[in-house]
Amino acid sequence: MPRRRTVTLAVSGALLAVFGIGVYFQPVPYAEMTPGPTFDTLGSYQGTPLITITGHPTYNTKGELRMVTVGVSSQDYQMPLGTALVGWLSSDEAIVPKETIYPPGTTQQQSDQENAVAFTDSQDAAITAALGALGIKPTGSEVVIASVAAGTPADGKLQAGDVIKSLDGTAITSGGDSGLKQLQDVIQKVTPGGQVTFVVSRGAKEQTVTTGTVKSSKGRTVVGISVEGENTFPFDVSIQLNGVGGPSAGMMFALGIIDKLTPGGDLSGGRIVAGTGTIDASGNVGAIGGIQMKTIGARRDGATVFLAPADNCADAKANLPSGLELAKVSTLQDALNALADLRAGKTPPSC
Repeated sequence: MPRRRTVTLAVSGALLAVFGIGVYFQPVPYAEMTPGPTFDTLGSYQGTPLITITGHPTYNTKGELRMVTVGVSSQDYQMPLGTALVGWLSSDEAIVPKETIYPPGTTQQQSDQENAVAFTDSQDAAITAALGALGIKPTGSEVVIASVAAGTPADGKLQAGDVIKSLDGTAITSGGDSGLKQLQDVIQKVTPGGQVTFVVSRGAKEQTVTTGTVKSSKGRTVVGISVEGENTFPFDVSIQLNGVGGPSAGMMFALGIIDKLTPGGDLSGGRIVAGTGTIDASGNVGAIGGIQMKTIGARRDGATVFLAPADNCADAKANLPSGLELAKVSTLQDALNALADLRAGKTPPSC
């Protein structure tokens, strides 16, 4: 009898262990977020300045204005239940429903493309908001390629960021509604399967690009690009940072542009200041995702002050790293005022 009981217990224990291992590795529909790298908008990355201004004087800057990022697990990652449980117990990572990052029905490629477009849009808004804050108004507008769909005739020929100068000999002179309609009218004159010729400005050069067309699901002639209007100014401001997507760096880019164009160039008062927030062309700052991971990354990289969108304040306070002070902002002007308070030795409005 004792032997039988021992054997029974041993077998039961083994089965329980196997069951436990199986449960541990059972996939669950969650994604992992971790603190990502931060980047000084006043500095360079891999030898390339994040912000480049040509045609207007710029000034040496002090301190740092850091944009922040989060790392996110890929869409095809099947998170084990055990990993999710460990993540839920950790303050250094966040476990969130996968659908909040990757909406159902979207592929990784589509998600990456959407994030790239959002990043480009945020740059355009940051430039307009920053120059507007300095009293510099647009001189015109142009049509810019926002994205190129994979597997379409334009794929590998046209690029996001190309400025469309003409299409089949018709000059595209405005990024407003008239210019966008003009572009559509020219394309719709072409029978699907035919070719169209673009003249685009890419970098500092103009290029002629011929591409095919196809019929869309709605029966329209398309080449596989999305476009948007973009303001032009008396001088050029460009933002370059590969491998980062999403709209949340807009406010920090706007502050970096203002700092570079301001004599004295010391918005941060020599501090390392980090922050996050979407921005529109009027300078309104919006909420973002993953702020708890972003504050951790900011403190890790030396920031002592974090500019946080007002709508993210509750989350930011819930897991704030020691030594990091929050400043609440709703507009670009709020951010400028907060930095002015810091330079004057005052405490800016907090969350």
